This record gives sequence, C-alpha cells and structure tokens, in this order.
Amino acid sequence: MLALLHTSPLHIPVFDALRDEEAPGLAMHHLVRPELLDRARAQGPDAVAEDLAAELAEAARNGARAALCTCSTIGSVAEAAGAALGLPVLRVDRPMAAAAVAAGPRIAVLVTVESTRIPTEDLIEQEAHRAGRTVAVRTVLVPGAWERFEAGDHDGCLTAVAAAAREIGDADVIVLAQASMAPAAEGLDLGVPVLTGPRTGLRAAAQAAASDTSLSGLRTT
Repeated sequence: MLALLHTSPLHIPVFDALRDEEAPGLAMHHLVRPELLDRARAQGPDAVAEDLAAELAEAARNGARAALCTCSTIGSVAEAAGAALGLPVLRVDRPMAAAAVAAGPRIAVLVTVESTRIPTEDLIEQEAHRAGRTVAVRTVLVPGAWERFEAGDHDGCLTAVAAAAREIGDADVIVLAQASMAPAAEGLDLGVPVLTGPRTGLRAAAQAAASDTSLSGLRTT
C-alpha cells in the first residue's frame, strides 16, 4: 500500500486517475492535511516535522510500504521523517527535478506560493550535485495565482501559470513546481520541456511500494 500525504483534497482524484493509468491495482491511502501547509508557510517547513513524522508512522502501522508527499513546500521534511522511520518517502517533485537537471543547465521554475521557492531550488541543486552537473535556477512567483486557487478559481490560477510560462525566455526547461500547477502544462508548446511532478512522482513511489528497495538514487523520467 502507498500512502499519499496531501495538503489539498483536490489532489485525491488527480492521483487516483494517475494510479489507474500508471499502476492499476495499487492500493493507496490518502492523508489530507491542509493545516500543515498553512503552518509551514507561516513558520517554515521545519515547524511541521513532528506532525509529519506522526502521520508517516501511523501510515506505516496501517500497512504503508512507502509514502508520497505531494506538497513541494514540506517535501524535504517528509523525506527526512521517512528516513528516520525507515519508511521510503518520496517527494512528488524529486523525479521532476532530476529530469530538469538532465534537460539542460538553464532551469526556470514557476511557483504560486513563496514557501515553495527555496525547497524547490534546494531540490534541483541536490539533483544537479548528484548528476555532477552545474545549473542556473531562476524562480518566478506567478502573481495572483495562489489567491485565485484559494478562492476556488482553479481555472484562473492555471491560466495565470500558463501565461507566466509563455513569458519565460532563455531557459532550457521550465518546471511547474507544485502538483496543483500540472494541468497548466497541457497544450503549452514553448519549444522547451515543461515539466510537472504528479505522474513521474507517482510512478516512482509505486515502484517503491512494490518493493523493499530504498528510494535513494531512484530515477524515473
């Protein structure tokens, strides 16, 4: 069984659909904790470490063999908590970051919340170091997108993200940092890859749930 830790209930149908395409028959259990993102945005990701550890420990007791954290802001904290518990935990954007590093040195990252900026930049630098590559990361906060998302105007949020992506120049690859941004990539033809995390993240986590192998060094693109 794969546990999925979300900070929005909107991710549940998205990942259920991806499971049906990528890993039919995989048992999944969704944990939705929006308050973790609220606290991480206000106090920093480390502020939710204890609660994350408790959630993951409970998931392991309930039969989870691996977990996927779909929130980019708290992903690094989730991975660290999983390592301490001996439970393979993958942040949804790690395979995406590895693919971005492989695509080229000039990486543009779009985010809709400021709290995602540093965790995503740090993750890309980790993957660049692992691959022995040098990259230049430029992060753009999409103005007004998160406010639209919180107000329930999801189409407006995605429209703003797509518009921001079209304005990116001098990049080898564009990264949409958060899982909620993924639909904005549909239909974009910008001449460079536009990467999102949900599909590759789920694929990698499903592999981990099906085996006893650690996620360390795992690559799925």
